[in-house]
Amino acid sequence: MQSWFPEAKFGIFLHWGIYSVKGITESWSFFNGEIPYDEYMGQLEGFTAENYDPEAWADLFQRAGATYAILTTKHHDGVALWDTDLSDLSVVKKTPAGRDLIGPFVDALRKRGMKVGLYFSHLDWSEPTHASLHTSGVYNGPKDQSPHCSPADGIEKPEVWEEFLSFHRGQLRELCERYRPDLLWFDGDWERTADQWRWAELRDQLQAWCPGVILNSRMGGFGDYDTPEQGVPLVAPQGPWEFCMTLNDSWGYQVQDDNHKSERQLVRTLVETVGMGGNLLLGIGPYADGSLQPIQVERLEAIGGWMDQHREAIFSTVAGLPCGHHYGPSTLSEDGKTLYLVLLDPPQDEVAVKGLLNGVRRVTVLGSGQEVAHRMIGGAPWNHVPGVLWISVPREACDPLATVLRVELEEPLRLYRGSGHAIQNN
Repeated sequence: MQSWFPEAKFGIFLHWGIYSVKGITESWSFFNGEIPYDEYMGQLEGFTAENYDPEAWADLFQRAGATYAILTTKHHDGVALWDTDLSDLSVVKKTPAGRDLIGPFVDALRKRGMKVGLYFSHLDWSEPTHASLHTSGVYNGPKDQSPHCSPADGIEKPEVWEEFLSFHRGQLRELCERYRPDLLWFDGDWERTADQWRWAELRDQLQAWCPGVILNSRMGGFGDYDTPEQGVPLVAPQGPWEFCMTLNDSWGYQVQDDNHKSERQLVRTLVETVGMGGNLLLGIGPYADGSLQPIQVERLEAIGGWMDQHREAIFSTVAGLPCGHHYGPSTLSEDGKTLYLVLLDPPQDEVAVKGLLNGVRRVTVLGSGQEVAHRMIGGAPWNHVPGVLWISVPREACDPLATVLRVELEEPLRLYRGSGHAIQNN
C-alpha cells in the first residue's frame, strides 16, 4: 500500500458513459430487462462529449479539497472510454465523441498534483467470450441464466473463457501501460469463482505492468483496501478503507434523480468517515456532453469552502476518539498532540469530552482562531480516573456546516478506557 492513500481523505468518483445519453442506469438497465440491449446501445449515437473539459473538472475537484479522482474507463456494458486495440466497442470508434477521454483526464489531474484512479469492470456483458461459463460455476437452468454472462445453451466452454481472460488482461495492460494509474478501482468480481478469475495471477500481472499501483478490494480479496458502498460504516473496517457514496441516489446521471444530499449532509459524512480513519469517495454523474450537473458543482464548491477553513482537521490526521468519549466525529494530528472535535450542530450547552488523561493547553475554534473557555470537572486522579473536559462554545462562533474545535494537548493523547472504581476512604 502506497502511503499517499491513507493520507488522501477525499476523492471524486465519476461514472460517465453512454448511459448518460438517456439518463438511465448504467449497464443494469439492459441486464435487468428495463430496456432492450439494442436500444441501450443506441445511445452510442448520442454520446458527444462536446463540452468535456477535464481541466475544468480537475480545477473543481481541487477547489472541493479532493486529492484524487476516479473515472470509469469501462462499465459492465463493455463500452471503453479509451481507444482500445482489442475491441471496436469504444467511444473512440462508435460515438460522435470520437476520441480518447481517459488521457486528458489523467493529464489534468497530474498537472495539479492529484492522484489518478481508473475504474474498470471485470465483467463485460457485450463481449461474446464472457458468456462462456456458468455464474459461480453452477448451472441453475435457463431461467436463472442471463445470456450476457452465461452460455445460452447451458454448456460451459472453458477454452472460450480463456479467450476472455486474454481480452480482460489485455485491456488492463493497455490502461496500465498507457496511463500509469495510481489506483485501479475494480468492480464486478461476483460472476465467476476466484479460481476462474485467477486473482493472484492478475495481481502479480498488474504490479508488473504498473509497479506500485493500488488495487481496491473487488478482486476476490486480493486488493489492498476495503470499499464499503452507500452506507456509512458503523464500525471501521480493518486496515485501509474508502467509503464510496453518490452525491444523489445514482452513480451516473439519471434524469429523474434530483435527490441530492445537502451541503451539511455531505460535510457530515466526510468528517464521520475521516474520523473513523477512512477516505470518502464521492460519486457524481456528468451529462453525455461532458458537462457537470450544476447542483453537483454547487455541492462540491460548498464542500471546498468548508475545507478551506478546516483542512487542518482533515489532512495529516488519523482516526480520532473511540465511541463514547465525544458525541460527534473527531480526528487526531499525526503527532497525537492536537485533537479536533467536530460539532455537527450548534451546542445547546457545554461540549463534553470524557476520558482525557492529558492536560489541555487551550481550545480554539478552527477557522476563526477564537479561543474558547474550557475546564476539567470531577474525576479521581488518585485512581487514574480523569474528570470530564467541558468546553464553552458561543453559538455565534459556530460554522453553519460543521464546527471544529482545536484542542491542544500538553502531550500525545492518552485515554482512560476503564470502567471506573469505587472510591474508598472518602
